[in-house]
Amino acid sequence: MSERILIVDDDPVQRRLLDNMVRKFGYEPLVAEGGDAAASLLAGPDGSRIDAVILDLVMPDLDGLGVLAKMRDAALAIPVIVQTAHGGIDNVVTAMRAGAADFVAKPVGAERLAVSLRNVLAASALEGELARIKRSRAGTLSFKDIITRSARMRAVLRTAEKAAASAIPVLIEGQSGVGKELIARAIHGSGERRAKSFVAVNCGAIPDNLVEPILFGHEKGAFTGATERHTGKFVEASGGTLFLDEVGELPLAAQVKLLRAIQEGEVEPVGAKKPVKVDVRLICATNRDLIADVKANRFREDLFYRLHVFPIAVPALAERPEDVPELTRHFLARFAAEEGKRTHRITTEALALLTTYRWPGNVRQLENAVFRAVVLAEGDTVGLAEFPQIASQIAGFVAAASVAPEMMASPGAFAGATESPPVAVDDGDDAPAFAQAVAPPAFSPVGTLALLDGNGGVRPLDDIEAEVIRFAITHHRGQMSEVARRLRIGRSTLYRKLDSLGLDNQLTDQTTNDGSDADTPAL
Repeated sequence: MSERILIVDDDPVQRRLLDNMVRKFGYEPLVAEGGDAAASLLAGPDGSRIDAVILDLVMPDLDGLGVLAKMRDAALAIPVIVQTAHGGIDNVVTAMRAGAADFVAKPVGAERLAVSLRNVLAASALEGELARIKRSRAGTLSFKDIITRSARMRAVLRTAEKAAASAIPVLIEGQSGVGKELIARAIHGSGERRAKSFVAVNCGAIPDNLVEPILFGHEKGAFTGATERHTGKFVEASGGTLFLDEVGELPLAAQVKLLRAIQEGEVEPVGAKKPVKVDVRLICATNRDLIADVKANRFREDLFYRLHVFPIAVPALAERPEDVPELTRHFLARFAAEEGKRTHRITTEALALLTTYRWPGNVRQLENAVFRAVVLAEGDTVGLAEFPQIASQIAGFVAAASVAPEMMASPGAFAGATESPPVAVDDGDDAPAFAQAVAPPAFSPVGTLALLDGNGGVRPLDDIEAEVIRFAITHHRGQMSEVARRLRIGRSTLYRKLDSLGLDNQLTDQTTNDGSDADTPAL
């Protein structure tokens, strides 16, 4: 999923030129015919999905400075490239003081605009990441800091926001690496206790004999090795939030004391003569099926019902593939800054590979894969070569077949096509044979369509057509009008093909009655 660029210009010719340039650069253009239309888009639900703005300074309704003022009032931290035919120094200074990130003079060249967009997007990603890290350390992380474009994940966050407004105990469930602690920090950072401590404890990493001293504290000399008094995590988090990660790993003896601490609002340190009152907001997380553990007598039933008051189930990354591109760019900006490298771009083929992969380790695995890719990258772009381990695990694709030039799609013939036709080689016979392009482990990247099945036969035309339509819908985030336009067929024809190819029942998001499109279909 490419970055979305909002183009704001009252001149239709300039809009078309900029639209073509932005598409050529690999971004997704969004067009507004004037300042008022741009302000409405930025203030609407799609505003948070706009990554940069190309803004004309002189317009008949609301001019560029007016749009910048509205963005400043709404606290929108979206980078803006201002363009105008009147490129005097006074205009440059005024635009920059109003919040513009860059300034270009009309008519802007493609190379100049490409550099400007690349720079402002990289700078914006880095600034956003630094601000997010600061808020995380200060305990003021909010739900706006959680990167997602998944409808399922947004529903999860809406539920978590309701929990943040209360002191109700929360149990976050989900596979390892999906971001349970991030949601816990957002609940804390959005609630009344955000000015107090957020204390995180990984229950699975504590030896059984040290669980009670670490959670509830101990007195000096309470046991062998207790050379000094320790207050415990409950007392440390008093007034704030205590996050118990992997709570299902607690031994049964500690579960009894945890239940009492929740019921009575007090803890009894090991070796202490009297209990200590605590005021803690408790958030727990687990990657286990606690109901199954209760049935197997591995987890106390009474404690389960104390913790399972407000459950939040976080979907795995494989269930929200639309988040992969956004998270990838987020990690790319972060690790490039940390490693001091100028790697700020990722190719369409590499992004398609990452989106196709199932990610059993979820967001944590994606984070590590991008980290490794940044370290391996030698230029400013990350490509397929930087993800060899991921590519080797992709199944369900076959190597692309090489065909004669008159049958081979030319570069750009369909979305993402970048490869040139195969070169004829002389194998010693009268007629030249075309070299077989054997791709590495079964992955067919964007721009290379698999024509052969697993047995070496030509695939049915319906299968190939279904694959192209499925990719187009995913690539354009379910915007059916755009899909039909890109495939050069009518919208009604597209829906007939969806029905005949059996793809219509794979769409989980339906188009609205007024003809607008769903945001993110799941195919």
